[in-house]
Order: sequence, then structure tokens, then C-alpha cells
Amino acid sequence: MLIYKIFRADEWAAFEAAGATRGAPIDLTDGYIHFSTAVQAAETAAKHFAGADGLFLLALDAEALGDALKWEVSRGGAKFPHLYREMHLNEVIWAKPLPLVDGVHQFPQEMT
Repeated sequence: MLIYKIFRADEWAAFEAAGATRGAPIDLTDGYIHFSTAVQAAETAAKHFAGADGLFLLALDAEALGDALKWEVSRGGAKFPHLYREMHLNEVIWAKPLPLVDGVHQFPQEMT
């Protein structure tokens, strides 16, 4: 199962340059890296990245992340994947721009 992480362009560039990341500022504050499932990703973008352009969507294999990935109840009682360790660039299956068109982020077709 693929899970998804949204990064701002500068966060993605820093991750690419370093080869590893502890996540975005909210991840550092919370102590884990926030991910979304395909079903949750659009709501995550609308809630936390409304109107933000220049975003990137990263896909990772949930099973490959091992025991450090926990499924925890969050928004609306839904379980969200949270990674309790550093994320490594070689774990990213793909990264794609997440364009903003008429105020709505356009997700890749392979997510549906």
C-alpha cells in the first residue's frame, strides 16, 4: 500500500540534498512524520496547504517502512500513518509536483 507525504518545494529540495529528513516543521513539532492514504490526501492538502502552490507529493510503500510506521487515530477518528523515525530518500517510490489549479490541488491519476 502506498502512503503519501506533501512537501513544500524548499522542504523537498532539502530532503533531496540531504538524503534524509525528519519532515516538515509540523512533523518536527509533533515528533513523527505525518502521512496520508490516497483517500485522505486531498483533505490533507485542503486543510493544511490551502492555496499553496509549488508543492510536491511523495509516495512511499507503507510496508517497507517497518515497525516505525504506526497507524494512529487523528482527524475525524480516521487512522493516519505516522513515521517515528527519519525518512530516507531511497524509500521514496516517486515524487511529483502537486499543481494548484483554480484553488484545488490536482493529484496524479495513479492515486485513484
